[in-house]
Amino acid sequence: MARGRARMTTSSEPYVLNIGPQHPSTHGVFRLRVAMDGETIVDMDMIVGYLHRSMEKLAEERTYTQNIPFTDRADYLAAMSGNLGLCLAVERLAGVEVPERADYLRVIFAELQRIASHAMANGTLVSDAGAWQTPLLYMFREREKILDLFEMTCGARLTTNYMRIGGVAFEPPPEFWPALRELVDELPDRIDEYAELLTDNEIFLARTRGVGVISAEDAINGSLTGPALRGSGVPWDLRKAEPYAVYDRLDFEIPVGRRGDVYDRFMVRLEETKQSTRLIRQAMAEIPEGPHKTQIPLALRPEPGEVYGRVESPRGELGYYLVSDGSPAPYRFHIRAPSLINLSLLRALAIGSPLPDAVVTLGSIDIVVGEIDR
Repeated sequence: MARGRARMTTSSEPYVLNIGPQHPSTHGVFRLRVAMDGETIVDMDMIVGYLHRSMEKLAEERTYTQNIPFTDRADYLAAMSGNLGLCLAVERLAGVEVPERADYLRVIFAELQRIASHAMANGTLVSDAGAWQTPLLYMFREREKILDLFEMTCGARLTTNYMRIGGVAFEPPPEFWPALRELVDELPDRIDEYAELLTDNEIFLARTRGVGVISAEDAINGSLTGPALRGSGVPWDLRKAEPYAVYDRLDFEIPVGRRGDVYDRFMVRLEETKQSTRLIRQAMAEIPEGPHKTQIPLALRPEPGEVYGRVESPRGELGYYLVSDGSPAPYRFHIRAPSLINLSLLRALAIGSPLPDAVVTLGSIDIVVGEIDR
């Protein structure tokens, strides 16, 4: 450097990056406003509301049965779980007994829905992590077979509207059972194939191991549920802790992680698909003959009171708080959405990390914007 010439210095200034509300990495109409210093996140705002439909307020003007289709459009990747959660809450509020066969059918369809939802979550996470497209397409192959079973039974693939207060809407057709048997026979090998493709893949491991770590303490304090909680080593599952339908008669395990990172949440969902297959096999073997539904009045009028009913949806605890004033419509209708609660830790996880790590962390939390923006 020449004598007397000033030394040049470089510096960076923070800048703001908008991701969404129309962006593939946000998995829906959800916006991240990210403050960056170079490649590092220094602050983040999570902006929701682009899909708000006043669902909970509209539900107060409709009968309990008419509100079932609303649950399809909340978590639209797990419509069966949403249907079931509302029906269980209303049944408890109104004292409706459910036939035994209907309970087994509910378990079968809820677990099929869990497998389909986890296939979507893990498949898109692999894509977000930049591994390659093959696992995504393989997982969608299994998801499509499950949606075929839904269509065969109730005529719909996504917004199923299948559960009913007192049971289910339809008895599955005769061709359903052989197709279901074929699916559960091939699923274990398919799941092992996914694990073989990914658990030793250097790119996938580099993008997921040690990324987005949630400690057990933080998960509990943040009220996280579902794979986001179990990935941190906490074995909490409503199907065990507070059994509904016939889960208390069926044998299954609760997969948990050890480190609480993106990889553990991925593996928990992968192992849960095995347990769901196991549950479906048992339900198929034990399902009794009998009616699929209890007949209830067209305009059901529960006695005045309140209830909170909850199920273990693919994303965690999905709860319905209902207040009855004795009329055919609920006086108050509120959904406890696991996607909204689980999302609350994203900001803390993202600050200090590179933007690509925040993307895979968001994917591992597995949100559905429809139930956030109710």
